Amino acid sequence: MEAQNHLTEIKAIARQNNNSDWQELAFSCIDLTTLNSTDTISHVKAFTERVNDFENDYPNLPNVAAICVHPNMVRTVKENLQDDHVNIAAVAGGFPCSMSFIEVKVKEARMAVDYAADEIDIVLPLWAFLDDDDVICREEITTIKEAIGDAHLKVILETGALAEPEKIRHASFLAMESGADFIKTSTGKMSPAATPEAALEMCLAIKDFHLKTGRKIGFKPAGGISTTEDAILYMTIVNEILGEAWLTPSLFRIGASRLANNLLSDLIDEKIKYF
Repeated sequence: MEAQNHLTEIKAIARQNNNSDWQELAFSCIDLTTLNSTDTISHVKAFTERVNDFENDYPNLPNVAAICVHPNMVRTVKENLQDDHVNIAAVAGGFPCSMSFIEVKVKEARMAVDYAADEIDIVLPLWAFLDDDDVICREEITTIKEAIGDAHLKVILETGALAEPEKIRHASFLAMESGADFIKTSTGKMSPAATPEAALEMCLAIKDFHLKTGRKIGFKPAGGISTTEDAILYMTIVNEILGEAWLTPSLFRIGASRLANNLLSDLIDEKIKYF
């Protein structure tokens, strides 16, 4: 009940925060994502070119934080991306199910970095976590983090499969203690995906972890977040729990193409599908 009351208060604050400054900040924290089985080299190249064009088409707005693609498309993004401030992210490690061999997961993540990925998104091995096998979970995350070196590691908890706040909190700490630079709600491939309730629990865990270790871990809500109102709500959760220091692309990410288009439409007050 206490968490629900807190969330009710935050939702009221979020409605007040929905202005152009917050919308611009949200846009600058977007992981612009294409993760379809129909993605082709030509599609990903065109997708990247839109990011390149954005600076000229909207010089008064910040560009997105990163482009997120499948590992085999990292090279295409690297060869075509012109904005040095936009990172390249890749899903790896058996995404979206994490149902593969650790050796394969490590190799895939390492290869994505070798091809110039700045960030790697992996999924917590739910098959082990739901059997209470923390040892395997820790080993996988730690080994992949060691393999990718300085690249940032986002660990997806798939909170819709965890349900109970205690499990979300435990998974959050497990990922952070094992080397995650970010913890992320969902893959977007199962329902429910991101929820404000899960975000609240994860941000509280990040806060406690920071108080305990001094390390700032990033947070990414993902999956089903498509409206400006959604984005501002998740940003407000972060701001109220973790503080303004977390509201930067280095510690907060959000979104997909639909959200980028909706935010842009609200910012320029014109319905547009740019990405």
